[in-house]
Amino acid sequence: MRLLPTFPTNSLAALTLGLAATPAIAQQPSPTSPWASVEAALGRKGTMQPGNVIKFSFPRSDLTVIVGGVTLKPALALGGWVAFKEAAGGQAMAMGDLVLTEDEVSPVMRALQTGGVEQTAVHNHVLKESPRVMYMHILAQGDPTKIARAIHDALGQSKTPLGPASPPSTASAADLDTAGIARALGIAGRLNGAVYQVAVPRSEKIMEMGAEVPPSMGVATAINFQPTGGGKAAITGDFVLRGSEVNPVIRALRENGIEVTAVHSHMLDEEPRLFFMHFWANDDAVQLARGLRAALDRTASKK
Repeated sequence: MRLLPTFPTNSLAALTLGLAATPAIAQQPSPTSPWASVEAALGRKGTMQPGNVIKFSFPRSDLTVIVGGVTLKPALALGGWVAFKEAAGGQAMAMGDLVLTEDEVSPVMRALQTGGVEQTAVHNHVLKESPRVMYMHILAQGDPTKIARAIHDALGQSKTPLGPASPPSTASAADLDTAGIARALGIAGRLNGAVYQVAVPRSEKIMEMGAEVPPSMGVATAINFQPTGGGKAAITGDFVLRGSEVNPVIRALRENGIEVTAVHSHMLDEEPRLFFMHFWANDDAVQLARGLRAALDRTASKK
């Protein structure tokens, strides 16, 4: 449900230096990069992420989705993405999260299966949204160009915009106390347009298919704030949790007025086993940040 942010320094020092209020300048692959053919197959440029990962964003800017009177911005909850990590022998591991309407799920799944791209989860991330939105998590290993073509062809079965990606939104902190949010969380985030995004990696190394999965491939807790006026924000994202952390985090969120909207897996054979907890609230942004901090304190995250 999320547009994965680039990973900021997890300290208030980043806030002091002004990084929280300034969008990151993403490193672009060189024209001779091994990812050039993947970019050609997907029809857009990728951005390099920590862990030698290249990420491609597929925001559902074509959709108008409303939750509790809030119109979701793609950066809040409608940011589909695919990430590739180079493996031995010119191969790659690819993971992603595709944002689909209900009627798009079956044709996209059929095309992915035909192209050798597996599904590891299909489910909701939020509740009572209109129209209904589903999230399809995918995994593949092999020739990166073939994987990219399969994903592009499958997304062609949906209405996901496939032209060149729009330029990054201009950062705007209007009506959102990003400094107060960072102080309450103890972690600096980064603006993606009007949405303030925070990423908190796990403290352990995550493995899948015999390879390490870097935080930038979807195994970091993601917290997004979208201003809704008067110092309030709609928040959503997901906590990445070990089984023993699930119920303590549920209790911490609920004690702070934050609704838990889903608890489920995103992968199949990861080590250690992880669960992903999605959440929602629309209230005073700094107060919600304090509640999210209380939940983070019940996890083994780098915070």
